[in-house]
Amino acid sequence: MGMNDNRRQFLTTALATGLGLVASRVAHADEPRTAAPSQPKEGAKPADVNATEDLMREHGVLRRVLLVYGEGIRRVHAGTPPPADTFASAAGVIRDFIEAYHEKLEEEQVFPRLEKAGKLTDLTKVLRAQHDAGRRLTQSILKGATPAALKNKAQANALTASIEQFIRMYEPHASREDTVLFPTFHDLFTEKEFDELGDQFEEKEHQVLGSGGFEGTVEKVAQLEKALGIYELSQFTPR
Repeated sequence: MGMNDNRRQFLTTALATGLGLVASRVAHADEPRTAAPSQPKEGAKPADVNATEDLMREHGVLRRVLLVYGEGIRRVHAGTPPPADTFASAAGVIRDFIEAYHEKLEEEQVFPRLEKAGKLTDLTKVLRAQHDAGRRLTQSILKGATPAALKNKAQANALTASIEQFIRMYEPHASREDTVLFPTFHDLFTEKEFDELGDQFEEKEHQVLGSGGFEGTVEKVAQLEKALGIYELSQFTPR
């Protein structure tokens, strides 16, 4: 084959290749293009939490109050008690948010369904009894959280004893619910039913707590933490 023939063959091949690319582009021109995944909009509302997630984050409020209680006791034992209002305000959060809302929700919605299904009945019996004991302790704390009581050694000891009993009971109480009770409760429902129950819980929250709801209660606890100097999380990191 001569040089001219080689050149002619190269040009023919190149032309055919170019026409093929053009045809391919034309053929795909009308096909819908796959959009790039959209990024969440700034300030977009997060997905609603489900029923047990709601109960567990409420336990987060409880645990933060237990930390406030613990720091208050430490200061009493050190001879530098915090203002009596600190204990009274913390107990008020327990009374209004944990006892009047969170525990009532468990007693009306969670425990009966488990008991009807024949599941964890021994546990729900203990949890009910602890709710009753906790309410008695809260009343004792509210009654004893006065400036005069904190100046009287016997009364201050009685107050801290009630708080210590409350902490000792509710640390395992909340943990057992989070790891045993709530997962078993979740298994009683289809996901659709569970989503609907979460909506019911949210409605109940607004009925009992008003517009402030969970977020307002978290802010109350944060203010107590700041007053005691235990708000900054980094201070708890071991050095």
